[in-house]
Amino acid sequence: MATSFGALCTDFYVNHKLAVKMDLPKDRETVLHLFDRVRAEIPEMSRFKRYQDELALESPRREGAYQWLALRKQSIRSGSVNPESMDEGYRLHRLVMEMSPYFLTISPLDIEYIELMYGFDLECKVNQHQAIAEALYGGTPMMRLLEMPGATPMEVQPAFGVTLLDEQDLHVYYEVKARTTPGQVRNDRYRTEPLSIFLTLRRPGVIEKIDQLPDVLAAMRVRGEQLATDQLIPNLLQPISRIIIGSV
Repeated sequence: MATSFGALCTDFYVNHKLAVKMDLPKDRETVLHLFDRVRAEIPEMSRFKRYQDELALESPRREGAYQWLALRKQSIRSGSVNPESMDEGYRLHRLVMEMSPYFLTISPLDIEYIELMYGFDLECKVNQHQAIAEALYGGTPMMRLLEMPGATPMEVQPAFGVTLLDEQDLHVYYEVKARTTPGQVRNDRYRTEPLSIFLTLRRPGVIEKIDQLPDVLAAMRVRGEQLATDQLIPNLLQPISRIIIGSV
């Protein structure tokens, strides 16, 4: 894994979502043509799967790296896990923005929102809720709520959202997800599981021409990487990582 973001965590991934207002076509010919075009551009995307609510095209997992594409009723989603470079991480998402409107007859009026999400997983064998509380709330009134006699944190999963009004109402969300269960806390026995930190950018679907979608993605990429570098990493990822390392 060669990305600078990937070097900070166990697994790093970039996911993309194009949400629409009307149901997408799901006939056999349309879906297969779209997936065939994607496979022509990315040959390793060769595994076609059907799940309960989606049709998916996936690549094999090689040393933790893989890509996936999923078509649902009102969205098309894609993901790149542990990409070798940031350019590689966006390659599939750009293809989706370029191809899906024409294969799935998506128009500017139909777009609900465009989403770009960065995920950072930190594998650890600790009470993840405790680690989050100490890293983010240590010395604050919030921490005093969790430090009652005999109390052990079992539900600390903060989420924050802001609207950037000067950037066409770009919505930015920060979320920390712990996977430690109440049973593990009660028994004081923990499994090695990922603690996930997410940065999500969501832009309402206000565009004039459908061929602007790749440019919208490019602009969101620049903003997303800047927010990850300047905000998420120093204020969420690094404080939590330090607590986890100190607990080992």
